[in-house]
Amino acid sequence: MSNGAQIKIHQQDKLYCLYDSNELNSFVPDMLDVSYWQKENAITGSAQGRGTTWFVKHTDKKSKQVEHWVLRHYYRGGLIGKIINDSYWFTSQANTRAAREFSLLEHMQKLALPAPKPIAFRVIRHGLFYRADLLSSRIVHAEDLVALLSKQPLTAALWKKIGVTIKHFHDNNIYHHDLNAHNILIDKNDQVFLIDFDRGAVRKNNQASWQQANLARLQRSFLKELNKLPTFHWQHDNWQLLLEGYLSH
Repeated sequence: MSNGAQIKIHQQDKLYCLYDSNELNSFVPDMLDVSYWQKENAITGSAQGRGTTWFVKHTDKKSKQVEHWVLRHYYRGGLIGKIINDSYWFTSQANTRAAREFSLLEHMQKLALPAPKPIAFRVIRHGLFYRADLLSSRIVHAEDLVALLSKQPLTAALWKKIGVTIKHFHDNNIYHHDLNAHNILIDKNDQVFLIDFDRGAVRKNNQASWQQANLARLQRSFLKELNKLPTFHWQHDNWQLLLEGYLSH
């Protein structure tokens, strides 16, 4: 995170929150619940994945500055997710999904990588388990690759730029657990961003192995969307352009 970040803790009974007071100077834990933003009439949109990701608008009471954020609840995937849904085994606060992602986003901000800025997270204990939520900055005026490719093809230069951006993360030892076409955003200035770093990590060992696995996962996601969507402007030549950008740095 930026050098001006001021990380503070809010803890009460089974509730634990961490937040950047420079981004959120009037923090209340309810800000990690969608009902708070509904009451404020501050929800600007949503997206569907395992659960609903909410886009919210925060207006600072002092400066009146408007910020756009993303609120996400942590849900399990796979078969176990259908049984347990959103509960995780608690071992420590630092090891919760929310704390790990917040910490990784903070680390990437220090490296000036194009990823969301962490705003706050909360963890609520339920016996031996916990549930968690994360608030992060929204990449405004941006669309993910699936949305873009459903409308039009990308230029060769932009494909190469995507490859260069992924390599930049890899060169900084950033492992993205779920690198797919939905988690790459392009803004109106053709800037490339990566989002959703749940279960991501800083990895300095076996780099060639996990980096190639990241790329293979991304390629599979393009093939999946190509077979699923009626219109999807992606060709195998585009993948070669992405790799050309990746290998050029």
